[in-house]
Amino acid sequence: MEQGDIFVISAPSGAGKTTLCRRLLADDKRLCFSISHTTRRPRPGEIDGRDYFFVSRERFEAIEKDGGFLEWAEVHGNLYGTSRSQVFERLKEGADVLLDVDVQGARQIRRTFPDAVFIFILPPSWRELERRLYARGSEDSEWLELRLKNAAVELDAVTEYEFSVVNNELETALEELKAIILARRCRTKRVLERAGLAGSLGVQCGRNV
Repeated sequence: MEQGDIFVISAPSGAGKTTLCRRLLADDKRLCFSISHTTRRPRPGEIDGRDYFFVSRERFEAIEKDGGFLEWAEVHGNLYGTSRSQVFERLKEGADVLLDVDVQGARQIRRTFPDAVFIFILPPSWRELERRLYARGSEDSEWLELRLKNAAVELDAVTEYEFSVVNNELETALEELKAIILARRCRTKRVLERAGLAGSLGVQCGRNV
């Protein structure tokens, strides 16, 4: 069976990553979402097992100690991690896996999956990023300042990513994300594997084409 690809998406808080990922998953049935574990509290409207697996710090640390995370990081005082078994199982089934992780997590994933597709979502401007964060109204000023400080650090890492999408207009950003995924799926190696022609044409499937 053709093995799927990994698409890693990162962005600073307020860039609109969550909304874009949800739209992308709704429109692309070949793409599945790796649900992360986190120790933070659910936000209004979030559901355990759909948005995140909400766990205690003790439970999270036990999973990490057993090697259960492909990547994990502490962000804004909370722990986030990607289930190793969940990702590998989906890839073996031939699904393309979407990972919504921060810059720290992306660096860890690159060590295991150097051929994954890394995409960074950018805000149209720093002023707009500030406006979006303050418009949420869900966090106090101290937390907002921390998020802005971390956003500046994350933006400095954009050159580590293969692709970047500016989320100024949602529909345009969404189409650009879809184009990146489509281009990846149209690589010669994947097309030949999907058509069952790789062996007959003498293509070494272990190489990137």
